[in-house]
Amino acid sequence: MHALVSVRTVENALGMEVPRNAQFIRNMIMGAHGVHDHLVHFYHLCALDWVDIVSAIKADPRATAKLGQSLSDWKRNTYEEIKTTRDRLRALVDSGQLGIYGSGYWGHPAMKLPPEVNLLAVTHYLQALEYQREINKVVALLGGKTPHIQNVAVGGVTNPVNLDSPDTLNMERLYHIRTLMDKADEFVKKVAMVDVAVVGAFYAEWTGYGAGVTNYLSAPDMPMDTRGTEFSLSGGYIPTADLGRFTAIKSFDDEFFAKNVKESIKHSWYEGDWDRHPYDGETVPHYTDFQEDGKYSWVKAPTFKGEPAQVGPLANVLCMYAAGHERTRHYVTKVLETVSSLAKTKVGPSALHSTIGRIAARVVRCAVLNDTLHDQWNALVENISSGDLAYFNQPEIGPGLYQGFGFHEAPRGILSHWIVIENGKIKNYQAVVPSTWNAGPRNDKDDPGPYEAALFNNPVADSERPLEVLRTVHSFDPCLACAIHMFDPEENELVRVRAL
Repeated sequence: MHALVSVRTVENALGMEVPRNAQFIRNMIMGAHGVHDHLVHFYHLCALDWVDIVSAIKADPRATAKLGQSLSDWKRNTYEEIKTTRDRLRALVDSGQLGIYGSGYWGHPAMKLPPEVNLLAVTHYLQALEYQREINKVVALLGGKTPHIQNVAVGGVTNPVNLDSPDTLNMERLYHIRTLMDKADEFVKKVAMVDVAVVGAFYAEWTGYGAGVTNYLSAPDMPMDTRGTEFSLSGGYIPTADLGRFTAIKSFDDEFFAKNVKESIKHSWYEGDWDRHPYDGETVPHYTDFQEDGKYSWVKAPTFKGEPAQVGPLANVLCMYAAGHERTRHYVTKVLETVSSLAKTKVGPSALHSTIGRIAARVVRCAVLNDTLHDQWNALVENISSGDLAYFNQPEIGPGLYQGFGFHEAPRGILSHWIVIENGKIKNYQAVVPSTWNAGPRNDKDDPGPYEAALFNNPVADSERPLEVLRTVHSFDPCLACAIHMFDPEENELVRVRAL
């Protein structure tokens, strides 16, 4: 969602307002992208750290179907579909060529799920491929393509609204979008939330591992007004896991956020040794090889109020929970009650400060986003029906110095861009992104970043196959391509892509 944040950044610097229709369209793209991303992360990037797909071929499909139907009234927990999955999986294993599953930790002593639970999870893994694709169509229909949307512009969007034209955003297209949202909604609430609770119950000990940094930072998002002062989703800062000390971030101009973000490069492969605000930041590569007590990462080390902060769905869910967000509290309670029932022990909100808690928070946020998507759809339709068809305000920039920032609660956490404009030209531009916050090395005070801190005291059953390390790092949904942004000032050609 860098495209969205980049235009918010310039709008902030120029002091612009954005039409409400444009806000709602942007919000729907953001929400659909988040639901898609969270489904992909749990099922296709993270679940197989906990689910042994090879073990699933030993399962009885009838017993698996009975188990699935006892957990949820999901219409596709049928014997026929589950048996088909088991047979396909058995053929794959018997072939001796596991393809993309070949490097998995099958049979690892840290794997605990019974065969029937593994088979149910694999069945839902395959189903999730369908539903993440359906919700991703919302992004494509509104954004022109996915993932790199084409419709956002400084001042609004490029989606003309005309209910009488088949070539613009009209009710037929909007109702089709609504059907896609409905499909995802059922899968999220009847399948994903249940599966995460089941994994959490069988691996309940993992609520004691992986907490790491418990300062949490998230952005408010889904603005409902033209200036970004009213939001559907809350954000803010929680120090040392103390929800009672939550401080809200209240607007796109929020000084509390703007003044407290810094980045350090003491342990990063960039020129110098400084701790600076993004407006003054630089990105000048200076590789020194690995230095255990010196520079050892391409990632910078962000801080908030001088401390490392964890970002992502857990931070977002905890901040919304602390802010009293009704839906967040509802889904947190629902997941924890399901885990408690399955584990036969009381599991409270404190369990969320953990590896498994990050995964649970992601599916809670997925459900909240899908509900909020429906709110945004209703708000857009009501606003258009009122006669407001505006979708773009023309930006104007004169001589002089401008600076501004934009933020967004992306799937991996708070994403912010920072710009300095002088006489119509960009003087400085820095991006402080979710995986930079979480993957950052030690800062100027040598405090470890969230990845490093979360690995302290994790168990490792087999040092030659450190599955547990992957479980904790994967729970953050890592993306180093997002964490590091560089360019070659010599403009050497690195790769050429030709469209056929």
